[in-house]
Amino acid sequence: MTETEIKEIVQKQRSYFYTGATLPVEKRLDALKKLKTCIQKYEPLINEALKRDLGKSNFESYMCEVGLVLSELSYMIRHTPSYAKEKTVLTPLAQFASRSYKKPSPYGVVLVMSPWNYPFLLTIDPLIDAIAAGNTVVLKPSAYSPHTSRVIETIITECFDPRYVAVVNGGRAENNTLLNEHFDYIFFTGSQHVGREVMAKASVHLTPVTLELGGKSPCIVEKSANLKLAARRIVFGKYLNCGQTCVAPDYIYCDREIKDELIRQIQKQIRKQFGSTPLNNKNYGKIINEKHFTRICNLIDPSKVVCGGDNNPGALQIAPTIMDNVTFGDAVMQEEIFGPVLPVLTYDSLDEAIKKVNSMAHPLALYIFTSDKEAAEKVTSHCGFGGGCVNDTIIHLATSEMGFGGVGESGMGSYHGKDGFHTFSHYKSIVDKKTWLDLPMRYQPYRKIYEKLLRKFLK
Repeated sequence: MTETEIKEIVQKQRSYFYTGATLPVEKRLDALKKLKTCIQKYEPLINEALKRDLGKSNFESYMCEVGLVLSELSYMIRHTPSYAKEKTVLTPLAQFASRSYKKPSPYGVVLVMSPWNYPFLLTIDPLIDAIAAGNTVVLKPSAYSPHTSRVIETIITECFDPRYVAVVNGGRAENNTLLNEHFDYIFFTGSQHVGREVMAKASVHLTPVTLELGGKSPCIVEKSANLKLAARRIVFGKYLNCGQTCVAPDYIYCDREIKDELIRQIQKQIRKQFGSTPLNNKNYGKIINEKHFTRICNLIDPSKVVCGGDNNPGALQIAPTIMDNVTFGDAVMQEEIFGPVLPVLTYDSLDEAIKKVNSMAHPLALYIFTSDKEAAEKVTSHCGFGGGCVNDTIIHLATSEMGFGGVGESGMGSYHGKDGFHTFSHYKSIVDKKTWLDLPMRYQPYRKIYEKLLRKFLK
């Protein structure tokens, strides 16, 4: 798409927004219902696209993408009427007689830039929240997942006037053109590197942003943990989508006493969940492209591999891999892995683990496996991270009842459900001052009696 075409889309959306067409709640609900029906209609095409882009099975596509989108749609259809209402708040006596209230208002024209790892979910979920809040939206899916991007364009074209919601497909040139435009809000999901570029571009127009980034999410396994169950849930969270999940456990950080048994249990679970030859498992996906395949392979130290390590370059597949005797100085610990490689590191005390985690960049997620409630409380209270689980992995993002987002280097802002509505809304603080009474004490000339009253009211 050309620069001129992109400019025209943004201009038309801004004009459309200022007509007030997106403000009525019924209009928003109709749009969400239409989108839901259309997604259900195109589910087979979505599944096919996700299979071609990432090798996802239909089961995984529904569990991790389509089903979560439909759930968010259902939630926002139910709750948008209440979220969109003005909220009356208490008015100080000094401002008698008046009504004070907070009025949720859409920002205007929103840009949503999405990644390739969950290309349908991470494009449509923020779209849902932005529509519910009353915005117009320009969607920019990833060029790395072209089949899914084309299906998204088909769905959006069928559902929406481009003045309301439009899709811009393409690569870096389109990204740069979009970021040079003046949007009222930018929602970006992707790498920290690109996130910095987005924030720098947004700063030109002082555009508010939400950045959903990543990081090295630790999985702490304390010595009291149920190791069999921990292994089962870690294997699920780590190797889902071949490790290409922003909240996947990036590495295990476990008590030295239980490391060997934990590794044995993880090896068992890999065989149980993926079979003895995972690369032959039809439900095991693939790495998105050659660039990332090569990058992940280069992070694997064969001398430290205790499980997996094999790959199929033709199919862009890497088997679920475990690396033992890893240190924080190893190459695999210098960047987010974003692939099916699980390093195992050890600590001698929980305090040591907490100190080490806090010495690194704040991760998007943190997981703690333990049977000790005090240990769980200590880790979740003292460590900085976006969100996480006690005795499980990744499931904290699969609910509309809690916001999902990072902190520090792993991002800013959150979305899902009510938090998503808040993200895409500006809350106007308004005082409606009545005209039937006008207390004189704030006006000059100031009097002692008014000062006494003022001191009573304001303290």
